[in-house]
Amino acid sequence: KERHPDRFPDPVEKGRAESFFKDLTTAFNTLFNPGTRAEYDREHERPKPTNPVEIARDAHERALALSREGGSAEETLTLLRSAVHHQPDEGRYHAALGNFLAKRTTASREAVHSLERAVQLEPQNAAFHADLALLFHKQGLTLRAHKAIEAAQRLAPRDAQIKKIAGIIGAS
Repeated sequence: KERHPDRFPDPVEKGRAESFFKDLTTAFNTLFNPGTRAEYDREHERPKPTNPVEIARDAHERALALSREGGSAEETLTLLRSAVHHQPDEGRYHAALGNFLAKRTTASREAVHSLERAVQLEPQNAAFHADLALLFHKQGLTLRAHKAIEAAQRLAPRDAQIKKIAGIIGAS
């Protein structure tokens, strides 16, 4: 009652009170609803990452979960960029970012950069080469797509997924 916006005639004070009241209402609604309360409790019981390796791992895992659940694309992208930022020498984080960006037509250059970085960091990872081949193929870069899938095939000649990708790009 003390902070209800109707108690303040001054517009500045009234604005602060409205902001506080809005936050208070959100908190009440979150804690009052058993479903959102359980989610809130789970989030706050989970140990918080404290070093760059843990922060990157946590961001990556949360991004993958968001992506699977059809969550916010912007939040997923932010989490993937956070993983790369905190562990810039981890190829799987670059690959996850590149594959996510590959789905966005406006981010193809950054997608290529991320996947190329993943390949550079882990040159023996056939899946990274195959992902890069698909991206090149999608962009119409046939020669680069063929070179990338050939590298994947050399690394994993029996891999069914790589054979499928080679068929898609016409490099069987």
